[in-house]
Amino acid sequence: MRKLVYWVHQSVDGFIEGPNGEFDWPAMGPELSAYSFELTGRADAFLYGRRVWELMSWYWPRAESRSQDPHDLAFAPIWRRTPKIVISRTLESAEFDARVIGRDLATEVAALKAQPGGELLLTGGSGAAAALTELGLIDEYQVVVHPVVLGGGKPVFPAKDRLDLRLAETRGFDGRSVLLRYARA
Repeated sequence: MRKLVYWVHQSVDGFIEGPNGEFDWPAMGPELSAYSFELTGRADAFLYGRRVWELMSWYWPRAESRSQDPHDLAFAPIWRRTPKIVISRTLESAEFDARVIGRDLATEVAALKAQPGGELLLTGGSGAAAALTELGLIDEYQVVVHPVVLGGGKPVFPAKDRLDLRLAETRGFDGRSVLLRYARA
């Protein structure tokens, strides 16, 4: 069975974006960038909630014309060639050959996990992650904590039921950020 991994960047105070929606604070230094390429290299598909999809599909198809950052230039072709799945109850279709699921999320994601292949990588956002967590479908949580306090915004984990996790790994990157890798308990 394939593993579903939730990969997210958060502030020290637990937010994925600031009070005004800002997401200008995660720093992809060389070590964190290299780790992210290891993670995406194990993935057969990228999963996104609708809102994150809108950001990703705006940026990555034309990243080379928007940025000269080495991480961005290396990731853009990976993003373009990797199958993408958008979790949404409102979208009927998505560009860039992305598949839209969400009408029967439990059945659709369970079917994806039952297929042979590499990991399924859910990136960023909190809505899709909360829905998949509630259904018990996320196998691993990889939270990268960045050295910034945002003082408010969108929490990584919206208030729901308690979720017990088991710490599987901690790892520092670039003398700045820390990976907290958890498995379901």
